[in-house]
Amino acid sequence: MSSGVFISDFNKLIKLRLTLTVVFSASVSFLIGSKEQGEIYWKLWIILTLGGFLVTAAANGFNEIIEKDLDKLMERTKDRPIPAGRMTTGQALVISLFMGILGTLILIQLNFLTGILSVFSIFLYAFVYTPLKRRSPIAVFVGAIPGALPPLIGYFAAFENPHISWIPVSLFLIQFVWQFPHFWAIAWVLDDDYKRAGFWLLPTTKKDKLSALFVVLSALLLISVSMMPYFYHFGGYIYLIVAMISGLLFWGQAWGLYRSMDTLAAKKLMYASFLYLPIVQLVLLFDFITK
Repeated sequence: MSSGVFISDFNKLIKLRLTLTVVFSASVSFLIGSKEQGEIYWKLWIILTLGGFLVTAAANGFNEIIEKDLDKLMERTKDRPIPAGRMTTGQALVISLFMGILGTLILIQLNFLTGILSVFSIFLYAFVYTPLKRRSPIAVFVGAIPGALPPLIGYFAAFENPHISWIPVSLFLIQFVWQFPHFWAIAWVLDDDYKRAGFWLLPTTKKDKLSALFVVLSALLLISVSMMPYFYHFGGYIYLIVAMISGLLFWGQAWGLYRSMDTLAAKKLMYASFLYLPIVQLVLLFDFITK
């Protein structure tokens, strides 16, 4: 296997874009936690970024190992390295275990809680959420928990002795609630492909009005939780305005899906979800560090 093919397959194994998105949200939260203490320690940020990348990559690797036979059934995933036969399960397992152990050892240097949350995130995503996807739509709720842990991990990583406050709780809830319209939009677009593998991820398992209503309500709830940084005084007027406008535009895409019930509207909502989260997180970071 050439180095180019291996790098391409490694990127697919770890779901590189998803991994980078997760690391981004953890990094933003780390910078907020650091600024709260008055100084940003870039060495610790590098440790968090490296450890977070490895832990997230490991979780995605385990996910693909577990779903290797199901990935063969879907157009979207059949070219991944394991179902395509370019990488054995054993090779993927060794790579994923190495990344998971190394990433945890790196993160635990920051503090014990950061390391424990990272291990919990891997376990919940790979060994609870992944098999649950074929059993019940509740899998989306379960998967949203490890999906929202990166902001907590990033924030706690900034402290020698982590503490709970409304800042990490708000960061967690924004990312937690965001995942529902995000995942349901993807599930709507890929419904036929998912059904080939026996995945039932829409709220009612069907592309019906009730599923679309759940999407609308989750987008509305997202507007509410996105106000928390302002009401708990670590997000200012700039953040409030951007969060409100972004939330209403995002909700508008969800409403468009409810009205039209078509795949094009679901795609628009999906793409809007890709933009919404980094915009809100970056503006919150900017607002917080310039206060």
